[in-house]
Amino acid sequence: MFENHAVWLTSKRSALQLGPAPYTRPASNEIVVRNRAVAINPLDWLLQSVGDIIYPWLHYPLILGSDVAGEVVETGAAVTRFKVGDRVLGHAVGSDKDRNASSEGGFQRFTVLLEHMASPIPGNMPFEHAAVLPLGLSTAASALFQRDMLALEHPAYPAHPAKKANKTVLVWGGSTSVGCNAIQLAAAAGYKVIATASHNNREYLQELGASAVFDYRGKSAIADIVRAMKGQELAGALAIGDGAAGACVDIASQCEGNRFVVFATPQIAMDRIIAPRSNLLRFIPAMIGFIAANAAVAIKARVSGVRTKFVFGSSLKQNEVSKLIYEEFLPGALEQARYRPAPLPLVAGHGLASIVQAVALHRQGVSARKVVVTL
Repeated sequence: MFENHAVWLTSKRSALQLGPAPYTRPASNEIVVRNRAVAINPLDWLLQSVGDIIYPWLHYPLILGSDVAGEVVETGAAVTRFKVGDRVLGHAVGSDKDRNASSEGGFQRFTVLLEHMASPIPGNMPFEHAAVLPLGLSTAASALFQRDMLALEHPAYPAHPAKKANKTVLVWGGSTSVGCNAIQLAAAAGYKVIATASHNNREYLQELGASAVFDYRGKSAIADIVRAMKGQELAGALAIGDGAAGACVDIASQCEGNRFVVFATPQIAMDRIIAPRSNLLRFIPAMIGFIAANAAVAIKARVSGVRTKFVFGSSLKQNEVSKLIYEEFLPGALEQARYRPAPLPLVAGHGLASIVQAVALHRQGVSARKVVVTL
């Protein structure tokens, strides 16, 4: 049997530690992947810092990590889409409440994946590029296509999509991992996309499919986007990042069409309320501010006639969107180079031990890049 090692979170709010891990054989609808690259997400360091608050169901010790790419080494009895040796990417869901299994965490040599949350990748695609996709892709797809979210029409690759006349999707936070995928998915489905980003990332987002990109830091950004939407129908908005929720509600309230804003992040990022364990004098006021800011957005939305909903990145695993993305759309789109692994990888090291530094690097902040470790 294979020898496994992992980066463990041994207890709540502890440091990450490298150590041995059991190799877990797949259930009937699962595959095991020998990871060659893993990517870092904000969720990873949030679970390390406040996992006991936001995911109280977690069992310790546990293995974090959602984004993996590698080779299939074992398949379950009911698996038909993959065989041993296939190159794949996958969304590891070990921290989800209904899974809650370290064997399904990404920060290890061998990860168990659900068959319907994995996709084959082209033979010429580097693993570090493939690893940037899963969680950002899943979150964007859930927000755009789930029936309880924006419910957009589906992308139609390999056929070219028919343009949805005057229907526009707003993506606030376009250079994030979720944003880069939302832009590509909405464009692939035939929608016009308006996005926000810093000026430095404008051309990159246009290459991904955004028809217009506005600097979110500009004082007139909201007014400029509202003007750009004149004569167009809003298909919905996706809010990503600090302040995005309130801005999108303001814009949607002044547009025609589907006044629906999906939040991928809270109004104030969770990392702002993370304080040293003993510093309750800072933590409690910050938490009150966090709750108040999100409540203010909810009230503004209700008064403005804007619907809002928060999206969880792995919710598609329980509905038809997972099949749409990982089975019907992504394999062909990647093979034909009509979908780009985005944002670009920032390789922070090689080997499991490098994950500790990679998580710290990501927490410092990156723009239009995704921190990756090769294995």
